Amino acid sequence: MGKNKKPAKKSGGTKFIIIGIIAAIVAVGAYSALNSNTDSSSRLSLDTSKGSPILGSESAPVTIVEFGDYQCPFCQRWNINTKPLVVRDYINTGKVNMIYMDLMVVGADSLKAHAGSYCAEEQGLYWQYHDFLYANQGHENDGWASSQNLKTLVSQMDGIDAQAFSQCLDSGKYESRAKENNNIAMKAGARSTPSFIIIGPDGKGTQITGAQPYSTFQEVIEQKLAA
Repeated sequence: MGKNKKPAKKSGGTKFIIIGIIAAIVAVGAYSALNSNTDSSSRLSLDTSKGSPILGSESAPVTIVEFGDYQCPFCQRWNINTKPLVVRDYINTGKVNMIYMDLMVVGADSLKAHAGSYCAEEQGLYWQYHDFLYANQGHENDGWASSQNLKTLVSQMDGIDAQAFSQCLDSGKYESRAKENNNIAMKAGARSTPSFIIIGPDGKGTQITGAQPYSTFQEVIEQKLAA
């Protein structure tokens, strides 16, 4: 690929075009739609501009991109057990930021759950919704994330305008956005949830697949910071 480029940041807080080289770490503990890519390295061009708002400082030297599904139990495990430690030690200290990209591999209801995240974003509650859904996740494909059940569940969220959320969800206005992110994730080589790409200031990315423990992320992040 020639020279590796730093992640290019654009205005608006969620506009990232990441161009670089990704080295794969294939690990267990993921909800897989297809077999994981075991290539040692591949080229990466990833548009996260329609993904989540950035969690953390836009100027952080390291970016974590997560590909997840709100119905995925391994994603829930990571969100509850590992993400809070990454937030505490790296995101809150300005060393790392994070972007979440929709990768809907579990079932049909995932589309509504993911579209709903952008309805919550309209109210400035994207990450609150994100954590709330994982904290209240039901079993895979048992209907907990159907449109009606999702509206009932989210009405219990602190600070949400439930009527506005319901109207937004029923309109389907963000379903195309979730689908586009899903296609971007697949083109980038993500095949299972959760999958992660950790990009350093030199533009090089390392892939982690599965609900790996904090120590795995700590090791990769520290390598990126030291590069």
